[in-house]
Amino acid sequence: MAQRVGSVDAFRGLVMLLMMSGVLGVTEVAKALPGSQLWAFLAFQQSHVGWIGCSLHDLIQPGFSLLVGVALPYSLARRMSVGQPQWRRTAHAFWRALVLVLLGVFLRSLGRSQTYWTFEDTLTQIGLGYGFLYLLALRPVRVQCCVFAAILCLYWLAFALYPLPGPGFDWVRAGVKPDQLLPGIAAHWSLNTNLAWAFDTWFLNLFPRARPFGHNYGGYCTLNFIPTLGTMILGLLAGGVLRSERPPFAKVRWLALAGVIGIAAGGLLGFAGICPVVKRIWTPSFTLFSGGWCLLILAGLYLVMDVWNHRAWAFPLQVVGMNSIAAYVISEVFAGSIALALLRHLGHHDFELLGPIYEPLLLGAFVMMVEWAILWWMFSRKIFLRI
Repeated sequence: MAQRVGSVDAFRGLVMLLMMSGVLGVTEVAKALPGSQLWAFLAFQQSHVGWIGCSLHDLIQPGFSLLVGVALPYSLARRMSVGQPQWRRTAHAFWRALVLVLLGVFLRSLGRSQTYWTFEDTLTQIGLGYGFLYLLALRPVRVQCCVFAAILCLYWLAFALYPLPGPGFDWVRAGVKPDQLLPGIAAHWSLNTNLAWAFDTWFLNLFPRARPFGHNYGGYCTLNFIPTLGTMILGLLAGGVLRSERPPFAKVRWLALAGVIGIAAGGLLGFAGICPVVKRIWTPSFTLFSGGWCLLILAGLYLVMDVWNHRAWAFPLQVVGMNSIAAYVISEVFAGSIALALLRHLGHHDFELLGPIYEPLLLGAFVMMVEWAILWWMFSRKIFLRI
């Protein structure tokens, strides 16, 4: 059996740990220390930006999505090597897509009085695009590149052609004010006045709801899965490169060059005002910008772990990355219960060793250690959740 690509597991683990680190309460510490530039910087990196821009936290979902694409060529090759017929591979891909969507809806519905039909979270976004990604993986690289370009260009055009709010626009329903419109052509990508928001005001109201859908307070939209598919295609292309017969350093160069081009292209489109870099509606420029950063990270990890063969340091990341679905569910469902259990059995005073300001940080660190210990226990017993 071929050796696992350690950098892929490590990158996936890094993404999941960044997601799990939300329990650290860095934002609370920063608020308690308003004069600290260090904590302000850390709080910014652990939060989604308000609208335009990108933080480290904004790279979590793109990283996870890109890695889905990276892993697909390996998965298909493995299934073909054991003689699995085409129809079973296809059925599995679409079954996986359905399970991801439903799991995302289930997790978002926890604690609510009824099923909360929403499709903007990481799992549902990947699920909505996964079937298309699988079909595209069966096509030549030139077709994959053409589809990637078409998605970005047509998605940009659809937003640009969607009319701006007119005199009769219901600003209250949209939850925004007229002065929140971006200037110039960028106005077509403003909060809750864009094409994707209009789609959701129709689509989400087709499902049973406690109250009619008017807007998402964060601006996230169902149609984000289309440019997210673009991010997954970037991963598909990268996975094809990693599986190819190219020399190792040639693979690193491809990933690094593609990453630099993506960052430059996405940043330039945003700076020119042609298409702002907005994660919450996953603009084409954000697809390029965030995808570029993810490819650069993957290039660095691949160079260190798979070319230079320095792997031992990344073991904590691989424990998480090889069980990413379990890590996601543990973080979403059990983090709060773990924190309450720690407080109940240890008490608040044990987390105030550095003072009350840092209590959220220490408590969150202990929660993450418990979560990692659970994943290590599963890893040591070869218990891996797969869809």
